[in-house]
Amino acid sequence: MKILISESQHKRIFKEEKEQKVLRIPSLKIFDENILVAWNILQKFLEKKGNPPYTLGSDLYLADTPIKSLGNLQSVGGNINLGGTPIESLGNLTSVGGNINLYDTPLSEKYTEKQIRKMVNVDGEIYL
Repeated sequence: MKILISESQHKRIFKEEKEQKVLRIPSLKIFDENILVAWNILQKFLEKKGNPPYTLGSDLYLADTPIKSLGNLQSVGGNINLGGTPIESLGNLTSVGGNINLYDTPLSEKYTEKQIRKMVNVDGEIYL
């Protein structure tokens, strides 16, 4: 079945896709007290929403978990601790309001602090 749309409708759809809103998640604790469970619930929720860009207002502590990517996460208001994870990518991360810990990760071997700061605006310290 084909559906015809006008040019103005097509432009409006295209514009809305380009200006996709960023979801603002205040804290992972709204999903569950266990951080890994909460992270997995968030990822399922985001998948159902089409994996939109999102921000996290609080700290993100995923140290020693099996996380490999942050996906469409754009910013974290506090600290990020990814130490001891197999994290391979910071995805779309552009801003961290606190420190970022990448100690004992593939990223700590791949990048220097200066390179990470060129990719991500980190207000605090970077631990490699």
